[in-house]
Parts: sequence; structure tokens; C-alpha cells
Amino acid sequence: MIIRKNFISLITIVRKEVYRILRIWMQTLVPPVITMTLYFVIFGRVIGSQIRDIKGFSYIEFIVPGIIMMSVISNSYSNVVSSFFSSKFQRSIEEILISPTPASIIVIGYVFGGMTRGLLVGMLVTISSLFFVQLIIYNVGIVFIFVLLTSIVFSLAAIINALFAKKFDDISIVPTFVLTPLTYLSGVFYSISLLPEIWQGISKINPILYMVNGFRYGFLGVSDINIFYGLSIIIIFIVILFFVNVYLIRKGVGLRT
Repeated sequence: MIIRKNFISLITIVRKEVYRILRIWMQTLVPPVITMTLYFVIFGRVIGSQIRDIKGFSYIEFIVPGIIMMSVISNSYSNVVSSFFSSKFQRSIEEILISPTPASIIVIGYVFGGMTRGLLVGMLVTISSLFFVQLIIYNVGIVFIFVLLTSIVFSLAAIINALFAKKFDDISIVPTFVLTPLTYLSGVFYSISLLPEIWQGISKINPILYMVNGFRYGFLGVSDINIFYGLSIIIIFIVILFFVNVYLIRKGVGLRT
């Protein structure tokens, strides 16, 4: 009986989140695809035509996986942080909190929403990339695992941001000053093997580097890091972030006034 009630709660949250994404698709799906397409045009075609091959691939072939992953990261995060904070701001989250829904189910429900938007945008960006380059997937399993786990990581991270945010401006601080710089410095547009050794070491502190390179390995079969080491890091992040979120929601951090 408890399992059935928890399942109904989970499906309800997931349905609400997915419906929200699809209902305002002109805001949630179209803009990021247009933005990423401009990256293909400017960096891939215009600038990329003047840059030599990297690891045996043309510049646009090299950056396509990174741009796809960048869209997944930003949209998984932005969907959850905006949705969860809106529920908190409008106090509709209180309806869930006073129900017998466990904190873990609340977390999983919102994460599913973030994954849905991240993966949908990633798929649409992948389709748009076919107008610029012929994609050859080296290992479909690696591609799927890395994109799925990465969307989970940033959906979980977004809940923490939403919990501590006190006003709408606060939900843009982390994406602007943390997420965007880390993404651009994660090897999306370059290989860290081109950097001096000291900067290669510094780059390896960036967790997004492992996500981008693991995803790129799935497409091209090349990577600047050991993908299994990167996979381990992602799984560790998921476990830590999940239990941190469950703890914060149980304690009512950011939810009680």
C-alpha cells in the first residue's frame, strides 16, 4: 500500500513537471535549440573552418558532442531550479510537504522533470547538428549513460540552489557565475591536451570536464581523461547530492518561514 501511494505521488509530480515543459515549449525547448544552432554556425562553420583538426577530427566534429552536453547541463539545471523555486515561492510546495510523500520521492520527481527537459533539448540539438556535420556514434551505450547521469547530477544540484534561494534573482547566480564558467572551461571548444601541463592539471579539478569528455568518447572514441574514472566521479556526485537534498527537505531548509 505504501509503495503504491509513493508511486502515485511520484507519477503526479513527474506528470506536472513534464506537462509544464510541453505546455510552454516555446520557452523551454525552442530558445536553447536556437542558441546551440548559432554555436554550430559561428564556432563550427565560421571559426572552425580556420582551425586545424583536433585528434584526427575536424573542429566542428570535435565540438558537437560538447555543445550537445552543454545544452543538456544548462536545461536540466534551469528547469528544476525555476520549477522548484516557483513552487516554493507560490507556496504550492507546501501541499506536497503536508502529504505523506517522502522527501526522496519529491527529489526523484523533480529530477525526472529536469532529465526530461535536458534530454529533449539534447535530442533536438543533436538533430540540428546533422545539418552541419555527419555524426558517427562510436559507442551508443557510453553516450546514453553519460547524458543520462549528467542530467541527473545537475537536476539534483538545482534543487539545492532552489532551496537556498530567497528571491528569483538568486536562482540565476549559480548558473551565471559558477555553471557557465565551468562549462566553457570543461573542454567543450578545445582539448585540454593543447594546454600547458599546469593548466591541464587545473582543468582536471573541473567535474564537468569528465562529463563532456565521457560524452565525446561515446561519439568519437577519443577523450582527454579516463572515462571510467569520470563515470565514477559522476556516480559519487549523484549519491552525495541525492542524500543532501533529502536531508535538506526533511529539515525544511529554505521551506519554512
